[in-house]
Amino acid sequence: MDSPINRTLNNKAGAVVLASSYTALAVVRSLGRQGVPVWILDDRRSPTRFSRYVQRRFSLPANGDEQADLLISIAKEHGLEGWSLFPDGDKGASMIAKNYERLAAHYRLTTPTWDILQWAVDKKMTYQLADEVGAAYPRVFYPKTKEDVKLIDGKFPMIVKPIHHQGGDAFSNGRAWQARDIDELTQIYDEMTRIADPSVILIQEMIPSGPGTQYSYSALCVEGAVKAEVFAERIRLTPAKFGVSAYVESFDFIDIRMASQKWLEKIRYTGLVEIEYMLDKRDGVYKMLDVNTRPWGWIAMCAYTGVDFPYLMWTLSQGGVVEEVRGRGGVGWSRTLFDLAAMFELVMSRSAISPFKFIGTLWRAKHEMYIADDLRPAFMEIFQLIARAYRKVLKILGLYKP
Repeated sequence: MDSPINRTLNNKAGAVVLASSYTALAVVRSLGRQGVPVWILDDRRSPTRFSRYVQRRFSLPANGDEQADLLISIAKEHGLEGWSLFPDGDKGASMIAKNYERLAAHYRLTTPTWDILQWAVDKKMTYQLADEVGAAYPRVFYPKTKEDVKLIDGKFPMIVKPIHHQGGDAFSNGRAWQARDIDELTQIYDEMTRIADPSVILIQEMIPSGPGTQYSYSALCVEGAVKAEVFAERIRLTPAKFGVSAYVESFDFIDIRMASQKWLEKIRYTGLVEIEYMLDKRDGVYKMLDVNTRPWGWIAMCAYTGVDFPYLMWTLSQGGVVEEVRGRGGVGWSRTLFDLAAMFELVMSRSAISPFKFIGTLWRAKHEMYIADDLRPAFMEIFQLIARAYRKVLKILGLYKP
């Protein structure tokens, strides 16, 4: 396959990556392998800090304004003017978007301005835009009171989830809670309003999950035009419902392209994006769930399909030209320890899954952590897992002292 990059760059500025999760590791490795200098801001919990491709580390403050201040200070003090800046999660992307002018004075940003980003961050706006472009999505409700919940006329089961993940409470940082009937729905809603404002609560009809239902469209866009794309099925999640991707496979094509492109064109989106869908087998329609406007969990897989998204984004941010490219199908990716947990959960729930098929996919897959040229993050992940298990045992025995 020809390279999708028109190599007209005459210098190699580096990149600063916010590294609060494992997603940052894929960005760091992608850029580091291409010879791009990489510095990170991390919270000291991410294995990314141990990557051989990280040249320098700084502690990541918890407060968004403090993060922006530190980034500007680092740029001035260390001469990082013109380096590209990457987030690795929703909060990092939002921080950059809300401080866009301040940060753009020093960095080449890979995140759009807040007036564009908010269409993805706020699910109410996401679905409003989906309506405008004719993209299907599950039926949703935005109750303001408990009485509104009791009047909801929808099909169960339903899920309760945050409209956005911008708050600091347990609800805003959660994923979803399932309700089997109206009594359970009102109970969950009542519990959540004790820790979160009702304005951030969304109730949605639940699409039946199972094999062949979870799909994604990932892309690099310029003013709404797609330059690079990868289609994928999220085959195993952990937890199985509302979880993160544990095993993913790429596809040559899935019929979610048109809806995704219309959504992106409407706001003239520039940057990296992953749009999640579920196939509702009751009516055969792919329905939009979420839009992630930053590097996503399985972005490392895309490079093996021929689309190295972080490096393409760095190239674009540095003024290079990215030619159109589509990733090939048939590539598997595993977040190994999470995938093993997913398999254990499926076995315990007595799902019809063949251990031999699971082992086969694990054997053929590209792995998130276990990469021959950069093994230290994998060793650290194993160490952290053992340490967490040890603390859990101490807690059970009543011996743990934080």
